[in-house]
Amino acid sequence: MIIYYDVICRILQAGKFHLVNRIKRRAMTKFSANLTMMFTEVDFLDRFEKAAHNGFDAVEYMFPYDWPAAQLLEYLQRHNQQQILFNLPVDEWASGVRGIACIPGREQEFQENVGRAIGYAKVLRCSRLNVLVGLTPEKESPDAIQRTLVDNLRFAADELAKENITLLVEALNSRDVPGFHLVGSQEVIDLIEATGHENIKFQYDIYHMQRMEGELINTLTRLMDKIGHIQLADNPGRHEPGTGEINFTNLFQAIDQAGYEGWIGCEYIPAAGTEAGLGWLAEYR
Repeated sequence: MIIYYDVICRILQAGKFHLVNRIKRRAMTKFSANLTMMFTEVDFLDRFEKAAHNGFDAVEYMFPYDWPAAQLLEYLQRHNQQQILFNLPVDEWASGVRGIACIPGREQEFQENVGRAIGYAKVLRCSRLNVLVGLTPEKESPDAIQRTLVDNLRFAADELAKENITLLVEALNSRDVPGFHLVGSQEVIDLIEATGHENIKFQYDIYHMQRMEGELINTLTRLMDKIGHIQLADNPGRHEPGTGEINFTNLFQAIDQAGYEGWIGCEYIPAAGTEAGLGWLAEYR
């Protein structure tokens, strides 16, 4: 009887240890609210409060440049939130431009945009800036495009490094953004290696990469040391986790086991209202 009791205690203890490890592992997963896509039921500045009310200690969004940096900082401080990420400026976004880093002849404008972004990042205490490289120019040679892109990224990485800010580069899927210059994980890695710069990381967007290549767990695990930020949305539809085909439970576990300690940005379009769709978060909090 004593032997059986000892065995049972060991089994229970092992189960408890496994449960504690599971809880600790899930607690490492940190989610930031993307205010460009979430809480759009209210005006932009009111989304900080909505995000805080729903448990988000961090926020990100595409562009801050329509508001004074000091005003945005006030909202962050009011709601005890961190600014995790935003993009370098793309002033012609409404007309279909998706970045200018790969466009020969616009280098001076790109450098000015880097300066604008750094100014905001310093005020908002944001340590990551993402660059959308743009659509592939149709009338330029591949060599000219590559030289321009590499030189622009080196410049940006140098300037950001002076302020302890990491430059991120992202691939988008060609179905949603036809003609985008970077559409796969390996393309981004090759580009980063071509710059030879240590201050550039891969912004891995789960939704875009699921549409382009799949193999999410294998790719994330293999490239984790090169990844500086992760964003999520389910597929199809780009809605919240649980609405599509991606097994996020397995994916988050793999991300944690691979040693990722950063934030995961919730860059999704709520299927039926932001707050109504937040039930998926309960398992990971």
